[in-house]
Amino acid sequence: MEKMTVVSNRQIADRIYELKVKGPVTKNMKEPGQFVHIKVGEGSLHMLRRPISICDIDSEQDTFTMLFRAEGEGTKKLAKLNQQDELDIIAPLGNGFPVDEAKHKALLVGGGIGVPPLYELSKQLNKRGIETVHVLGFKSAKDVFYEEKFRELGDTYIATEDGTNGTKGFVTDVISALPQDYDTYYTCGPKPMLKAITNHEGLVDVNGFLSLEERMGCGIGACYACVCHTPEENGYVKVCTDGPVFKKGEVIL
Repeated sequence: MEKMTVVSNRQIADRIYELKVKGPVTKNMKEPGQFVHIKVGEGSLHMLRRPISICDIDSEQDTFTMLFRAEGEGTKKLAKLNQQDELDIIAPLGNGFPVDEAKHKALLVGGGIGVPPLYELSKQLNKRGIETVHVLGFKSAKDVFYEEKFRELGDTYIATEDGTNGTKGFVTDVISALPQDYDTYYTCGPKPMLKAITNHEGLVDVNGFLSLEERMGCGIGACYACVCHTPEENGYVKVCTDGPVFKKGEVIL
């Protein structure tokens, strides 16, 4: 648990904010796909912390960046933070994406607010000499963010449900039109998307890792609010401590 200082906070898409904070705990952030737990206020109104994924890490400057959607009262409060404000943060939490699993070429697929953790992942894969291809899904053009940042790291394709940016349809429509020559894929987003990717005929034999989005209470495995079932009889895992990243097939979607 640490008090961190806001470096910047700006809106980058419809209800999407980019929040950069500074603090020594940044040096402990090594795995892309981990998350932080943020206290957004005092008293019972905002008693539970908000889990937000880590988007970008700058260990040299002791800063990291989060992207979040302002939709509830808690995240709307985060959207109003100004430079030099302080945030109470528990970080880093959870198990991230295993970057060493990719050997030559990796497919990164994100949906909506599941896109942010893939940015730090792509950066780290690029440093290892891994070719990255990004497929990012959004509802509409007004919801798209970080398109150019991902293009700087590798081929990037956008899918929007209404066709206002990129391919009209879903990320699976884009994937079907691309060469199926990946040795690994990584994905984060809503469960229907994760399930569709896991069952995609072009990815069935590809090594895959999924990051789940779940509501959380404590974020440290004590409250069992984020339990997810496994294929084993009566088996379950806690997304906050066992995940949020799992190998495909380890959890029931």
